[in-house]
Amino acid sequence: MAGGNRRSAAAARHRLLPAGRVAGPMPWIIAIMMFLTVLAAAAGLGLGTVVRAMRADLAGRATVQVVEADAQQRDRLSARVQQALRGNRDVRQVAPVPAATLAQQLRPWLGADVTSGDLPIPALIDISLTPGDATAKVDRLRRSLATLSPSLRVEPHAAFLAPLAGLLTALGWLSGGLVLLMGLATGAVVVLAARGAHDSHRTMIEVLHLMGATDVQIARLFQRRIALDATMGGALGFSFAVLVILLIGARLSATGSQLMGAVALPWTSWALLAALPIAGILLSTLTGRWTVLRALGRSL
Repeated sequence: MAGGNRRSAAAARHRLLPAGRVAGPMPWIIAIMMFLTVLAAAAGLGLGTVVRAMRADLAGRATVQVVEADAQQRDRLSARVQQALRGNRDVRQVAPVPAATLAQQLRPWLGADVTSGDLPIPALIDISLTPGDATAKVDRLRRSLATLSPSLRVEPHAAFLAPLAGLLTALGWLSGGLVLLMGLATGAVVVLAARGAHDSHRTMIEVLHLMGATDVQIARLFQRRIALDATMGGALGFSFAVLVILLIGARLSATGSQLMGAVALPWTSWALLAALPIAGILLSTLTGRWTVLRALGRSL
C-alpha cells in the first residue's frame, strides 16, 4: 500500500511539472534578459578599461606650446625651451613635434595654405613627466618656463580628454544601472511565472497535500523546474552575447584607432561576465522558491 502511494505521488509530481523537457516562454524570456544583461555588463567593463588606460597614458604627458608669430624667434625660443626642459628634474622625456607632422595634421582644417608660412603656427614640444603628482609638476613647469617668455603655454594632455573621460565614465555607470534593472526584470518574470504555475496547478497541489506532501516539498518541484528553465535560458543568452561581443571586438580592432583598440576585456572581466548566468540561475531559483512558498502559505 505504501509503495502504491509513493508511485501515485511520483506520477502526480510528473504530471504537475514534467522534468524531461523545457516548455513555455520563460526560458526564452530569460535568454533575452541574459543576452541584454551580458551586453550591458560588457559595455560597462569595456568603457571602464578605456577610461583607466586613457588616464594612465595621459596622466604624465603634456605639451609645451611656443606661441610666437616670428618664425625665427619661435625656433630660437623653442631650442631654449627644449634645453631648459631637458635639465628639469620633473621632465623624463622631451620630444619636439616636427613642423611637417604638425602641418599635415592641420591641413584638413586649414587647407594647403598651412605650409605657406603666412599662418603663425606655434611650435609644439611633447614632454613626459616623471612619476608623481602630475598637476604639481605642470604648475612648477609653468612657473619655470614663464621666466623664459610669456608666450609659452603648458597644457596637460589629460585636460583635453577630461570631458571624454567623464562621458565614458557616465556611460559605464549607466551600463551598470541597466544590469541591475535587467536583474530586477528577470526576478519579476520569475515571480509571474511561478504564480501562474501555482494557480494553474492548484488542484494537483491539493492532491499532493492530501498525500502528505509539505509546502517545502511542493516548492522544490517548482524550484527544480525554474532552475532548469533558467539554466537553459541563461546558457542560450550568454552564448549569443559572447558571440556578439567577439564580433564587435573584431570590428573595433579593425578600425585601427588607438582609442577604439583600448576597448578590450581582460580575463577578470570575462570571469565577471561568466558569473552572470550563474547569478541569474540562483536569482531565478530563489525567487521562484520564495514566490511559491508565499503562495502556498496564503492558500492554506
